Amino acid sequence: MAVPVIIDCDPGHDDVVAIWLAAGHPGIDLRAITTVGGNGVLEHTTLNARIATTVAGIDDVPIAAGAARPLTRDLQTAPHIHGDNALGGVDLPEPTTPLDPRSALELIVDTLQDSAEQITLVPTGPLTNIAQLIQQHPEVLPKVDRIVWMGGSTTRGNMTAYAEFNAWVDPEAIAVVVESGIPFTMVGLNITHQALITDEVLKRIAAIGNETAAFGVDLLRFFNSTYEAAEGMPAGPLHDPITIALLADPDVVESIESHIDVEVDGTHTAGATCIYLHDMLHRPKNVTVPVRLDVDRFWDLVTQAISNLR
Repeated sequence: MAVPVIIDCDPGHDDVVAIWLAAGHPGIDLRAITTVGGNGVLEHTTLNARIATTVAGIDDVPIAAGAARPLTRDLQTAPHIHGDNALGGVDLPEPTTPLDPRSALELIVDTLQDSAEQITLVPTGPLTNIAQLIQQHPEVLPKVDRIVWMGGSTTRGNMTAYAEFNAWVDPEAIAVVVESGIPFTMVGLNITHQALITDEVLKRIAAIGNETAAFGVDLLRFFNSTYEAAEGMPAGPLHDPITIALLADPDVVESIESHIDVEVDGTHTAGATCIYLHDMLHRPKNVTVPVRLDVDRFWDLVTQAISNLR
């Protein structure tokens, strides 16, 4: 049975590939897409979600716009990686996928209530929308199977010394999610940096030969160029699709159970995701942390899914 999911995202080059993986893999039932301010402002991330679905011929998944800013902070974006419009490096087509008139929260609530089974929430940006869902709509939370988030790190950060970007943008939202008790998986930099967009990977995607693949290669070449400029990585890490990959094929990752705390007050450490890898204090286990990626298997999933699209 396909895993029903709602993707909550801030596209972003890697968010686009996560959407494609969810739509193109038969093991995933993509029910809805919601957007949040993160890699870019909400206007751009929402437009980019519509473009991602238009390019791939995904015309049966509603898209709704969510929070434009974090719970308590001003929005910080990532033009140094994703460009000024959050999807830099390519000529963006006019989207044909419509924007749902509902808000992101309304769409998530309706989708959960209308579902006969529980749904997995897959946020690939700041956790603002998910935190607001928890705060404002506790009545639908029993319909959430788990939350699989791309964010955080078990080691160092990529925005500050200890904070990964999605965590740094809205650490207060992470705290709300963790405290909710909903089963929580953190797909952090420690594993996403194992999914590198090498020249071999780009050639493999290009060889698919469809419109989605051609657009994707252009996206990923730009993504690599900004990662090389910003972090000295000529092959950038494709963060977000790992969230979908582990749902489509659980054997693509090896995971541990641990405890997570998030730093919300630190002058230099706000957004740090504190994972108790050695369990010295015997804290209760409240997070699943993928730590090892089967790289070949992951790229098989991505390329197979893109080949199923337009």
